[in-house]
Amino acid sequence: MTMPADETYSYLGPAGTFTEAALKQVPEAVGKPWRAVNNVGEALDDVVSGRSVAAMIAIENSIEGGVSATQDALATIPGLRIIGEYLVPVNFVLVARHGTTLADVKVVNAHPVAYSQTHKWLEANLVGHGHIPSTSNVAAAASLLDGSLADAAVAPPGITDYHDLTVLAEGIGDNPNAVTRFVLVSLVSDATALPRPTGSDKTSIIAELPDDTAGRLLEMLEQFATRGVNMSLLESRPIGDALGRYRFVIDLDGHILDERVADALLGLKRFSPNVIFLGSYPRADKQPITVSPRYGNDSFVDARDWLRGLLSGEPD
Repeated sequence: MTMPADETYSYLGPAGTFTEAALKQVPEAVGKPWRAVNNVGEALDDVVSGRSVAAMIAIENSIEGGVSATQDALATIPGLRIIGEYLVPVNFVLVARHGTTLADVKVVNAHPVAYSQTHKWLEANLVGHGHIPSTSNVAAAASLLDGSLADAAVAPPGITDYHDLTVLAEGIGDNPNAVTRFVLVSLVSDATALPRPTGSDKTSIIAELPDDTAGRLLEMLEQFATRGVNMSLLESRPIGDALGRYRFVIDLDGHILDERVADALLGLKRFSPNVIFLGSYPRADKQPITVSPRYGNDSFVDARDWLRGLLSGEPD
């Protein structure tokens, strides 16, 4: 049966992934068709082609940092807009076929990111084990029932709700506080009109430096510092056209309709040869943004009124 594109949501599958857990947090997606895909590129292609109204993709992990595939796709695919962010705590279990014990495990199937986040536990408890990379955490577990050479797999908690496996160990993540940040991405349209500021917002952009002259990065950062705009993320990614050429993925505290953020983006646009606005949206953690009064909306409005008065001949 063909799924209606104006209601379908794409996510990194199969069912049971952390990405699916993020999509479950979207009220608009509840009860709508969901399409499981194999990677970020396929998810965003669904959006661009119209197969899906939006796609849930991972963009940042508290341990690994930014997800490069997502950052590069958002930088190179035009017309995309982030319309929401969602946080999912990340931990893992070790699963195996029924009858397998921990002592039996010699080879582990795991997604490379999951493996890197559990390698201390694995090395301590499965000395000398081998690793077979998998395309996803759920696929790693499913492979055990499909002829995999692995004896066990690193998988998300709750995986046994989807596959008939036994849990050999729980909480095997090296950092119990690990969190992955996901974003819901759609096409720019009337349906993705900017939400109103909430006082707890985030603005995501991508910008390039005009050249490789000394001090250019400082000049870019000054656009935000001089307007009291805090950055919660700053990562560089190679542009790919030459060595030493980078773009910067930036998350700003605040909304584009906040005067300080708007003014900073205007300054950035004058400075940077390429600025991509990815969206302003409510923060997943709902933490309010605190700003010094001199950077509040009223201060910018008062400054413009003062200049307007000078130009119109009003007394200072």
